[in-house]
Amino acid sequence: MDINTAVQPCSNSRLFWQGTLAMIPLSIAVLPWGLLAGSFAIDVGLTPFEGQAMSAILFAGSAQLVAMGMIKTGAGLTTMLLTTFFITSRHFLYSVSMRDKISPLPLRWRLSLGFLLTDELFAVCGHQSEKQFNRWYALGAGFSFYFFWNVATLAGIVAGSYIPSLNELGLEFAVAATFIAIVVPTIKNSPVLVSVISALILSVTLTYFSVEGSLMIASIGGMVAGYLTETLRGKRG
Repeated sequence: MDINTAVQPCSNSRLFWQGTLAMIPLSIAVLPWGLLAGSFAIDVGLTPFEGQAMSAILFAGSAQLVAMGMIKTGAGLTTMLLTTFFITSRHFLYSVSMRDKISPLPLRWRLSLGFLLTDELFAVCGHQSEKQFNRWYALGAGFSFYFFWNVATLAGIVAGSYIPSLNELGLEFAVAATFIAIVVPTIKNSPVLVSVISALILSVTLTYFSVEGSLMIASIGGMVAGYLTETLRGKRG
């Protein structure tokens, strides 16, 4: 028997669990968010099966919450689809950034990792070079987060069925806390710092003045500010 063949499964398993452990902090941070998603699903009139299916199939926290809020207000399907499209459009940037690492993989791997590609998985694996990136590590990180998200959603559905107004207990702060935990470690140079500060100031200011689409405007403003900073720094260099 080839020694490499015998050792490979163990190595893959070890890498899978390393990815799982690397994702644990973000998986724990997202638990209140999952509870909120599950309880909100019950609050807007979805059945427990429908609420769980949103997490199992859609698997997009912010888009789920926005979609359920729009369901509650009676928004039309076209409006809902366009809104969720813009909210999740950042995943296109994630996929472009990781294309060189994932495109050489077989189709089953591309589909699996593409489905599991979230803000959190990008935070864990997006900075890795092509040599550092490992499919099993990424699978462990992505699948563990998917598991935690669905367990938290189930807990929220059960709790929401018995505890009235669970979604009004301030659990939505978990959304902000999760993104803070994702963004802060990525601030390693001045363009990124300028992007974060610009987006923060714009989002708070525009929200205060009740400007529609404040989040989208702040996101675009942050990217432009970061790009301009990077351009100016390149010219000085």
